Amino acid sequence: MKGTEHFKSVIQCYLENRASYDELFAETFRKENKSIDECVTYILNEVQKSGCSGFSDDEIYSMAVHYYDEDDIEVGKPNSCKVVVNHTIELTEEEKAEARQRAVEQYQREELSKIKSRNARPRKAETTEIVSQPSLFEF
Repeated sequence: MKGTEHFKSVIQCYLENRASYDELFAETFRKENKSIDECVTYILNEVQKSGCSGFSDDEIYSMAVHYYDEDDIEVGKPNSCKVVVNHTIELTEEEKAEARQRAVEQYQREELSKIKSRNARPRKAETTEIVSQPSLFEF
């Protein structure tokens, strides 16, 4: 099953988090005959059957929980597809400051490079063409 590894890890994190506070789900989550790979396969096959291409997080998470709750669930065949996970990253103030500093340094390097390339361009040499004027004696 090749969804995306990120999709798989998001589902895995959700299920582990739910198992940490839901004792009943924790028991079903530890079933020997269940795996995260089969869970992802089940979700992708259910999504494909529905014909829809967009789902809320809760809909996908409920499919994952359903997979673990049911003992005789038909997983389906593994299929290869692309999965898009909407995920926002929360940075700490320290990480933001560090990213800002790297951006400023990169901007400074780019500007310095532009200035150097501008100064390094060969300038057109002023060519003074010497035109010889005929003298009176040459006629």
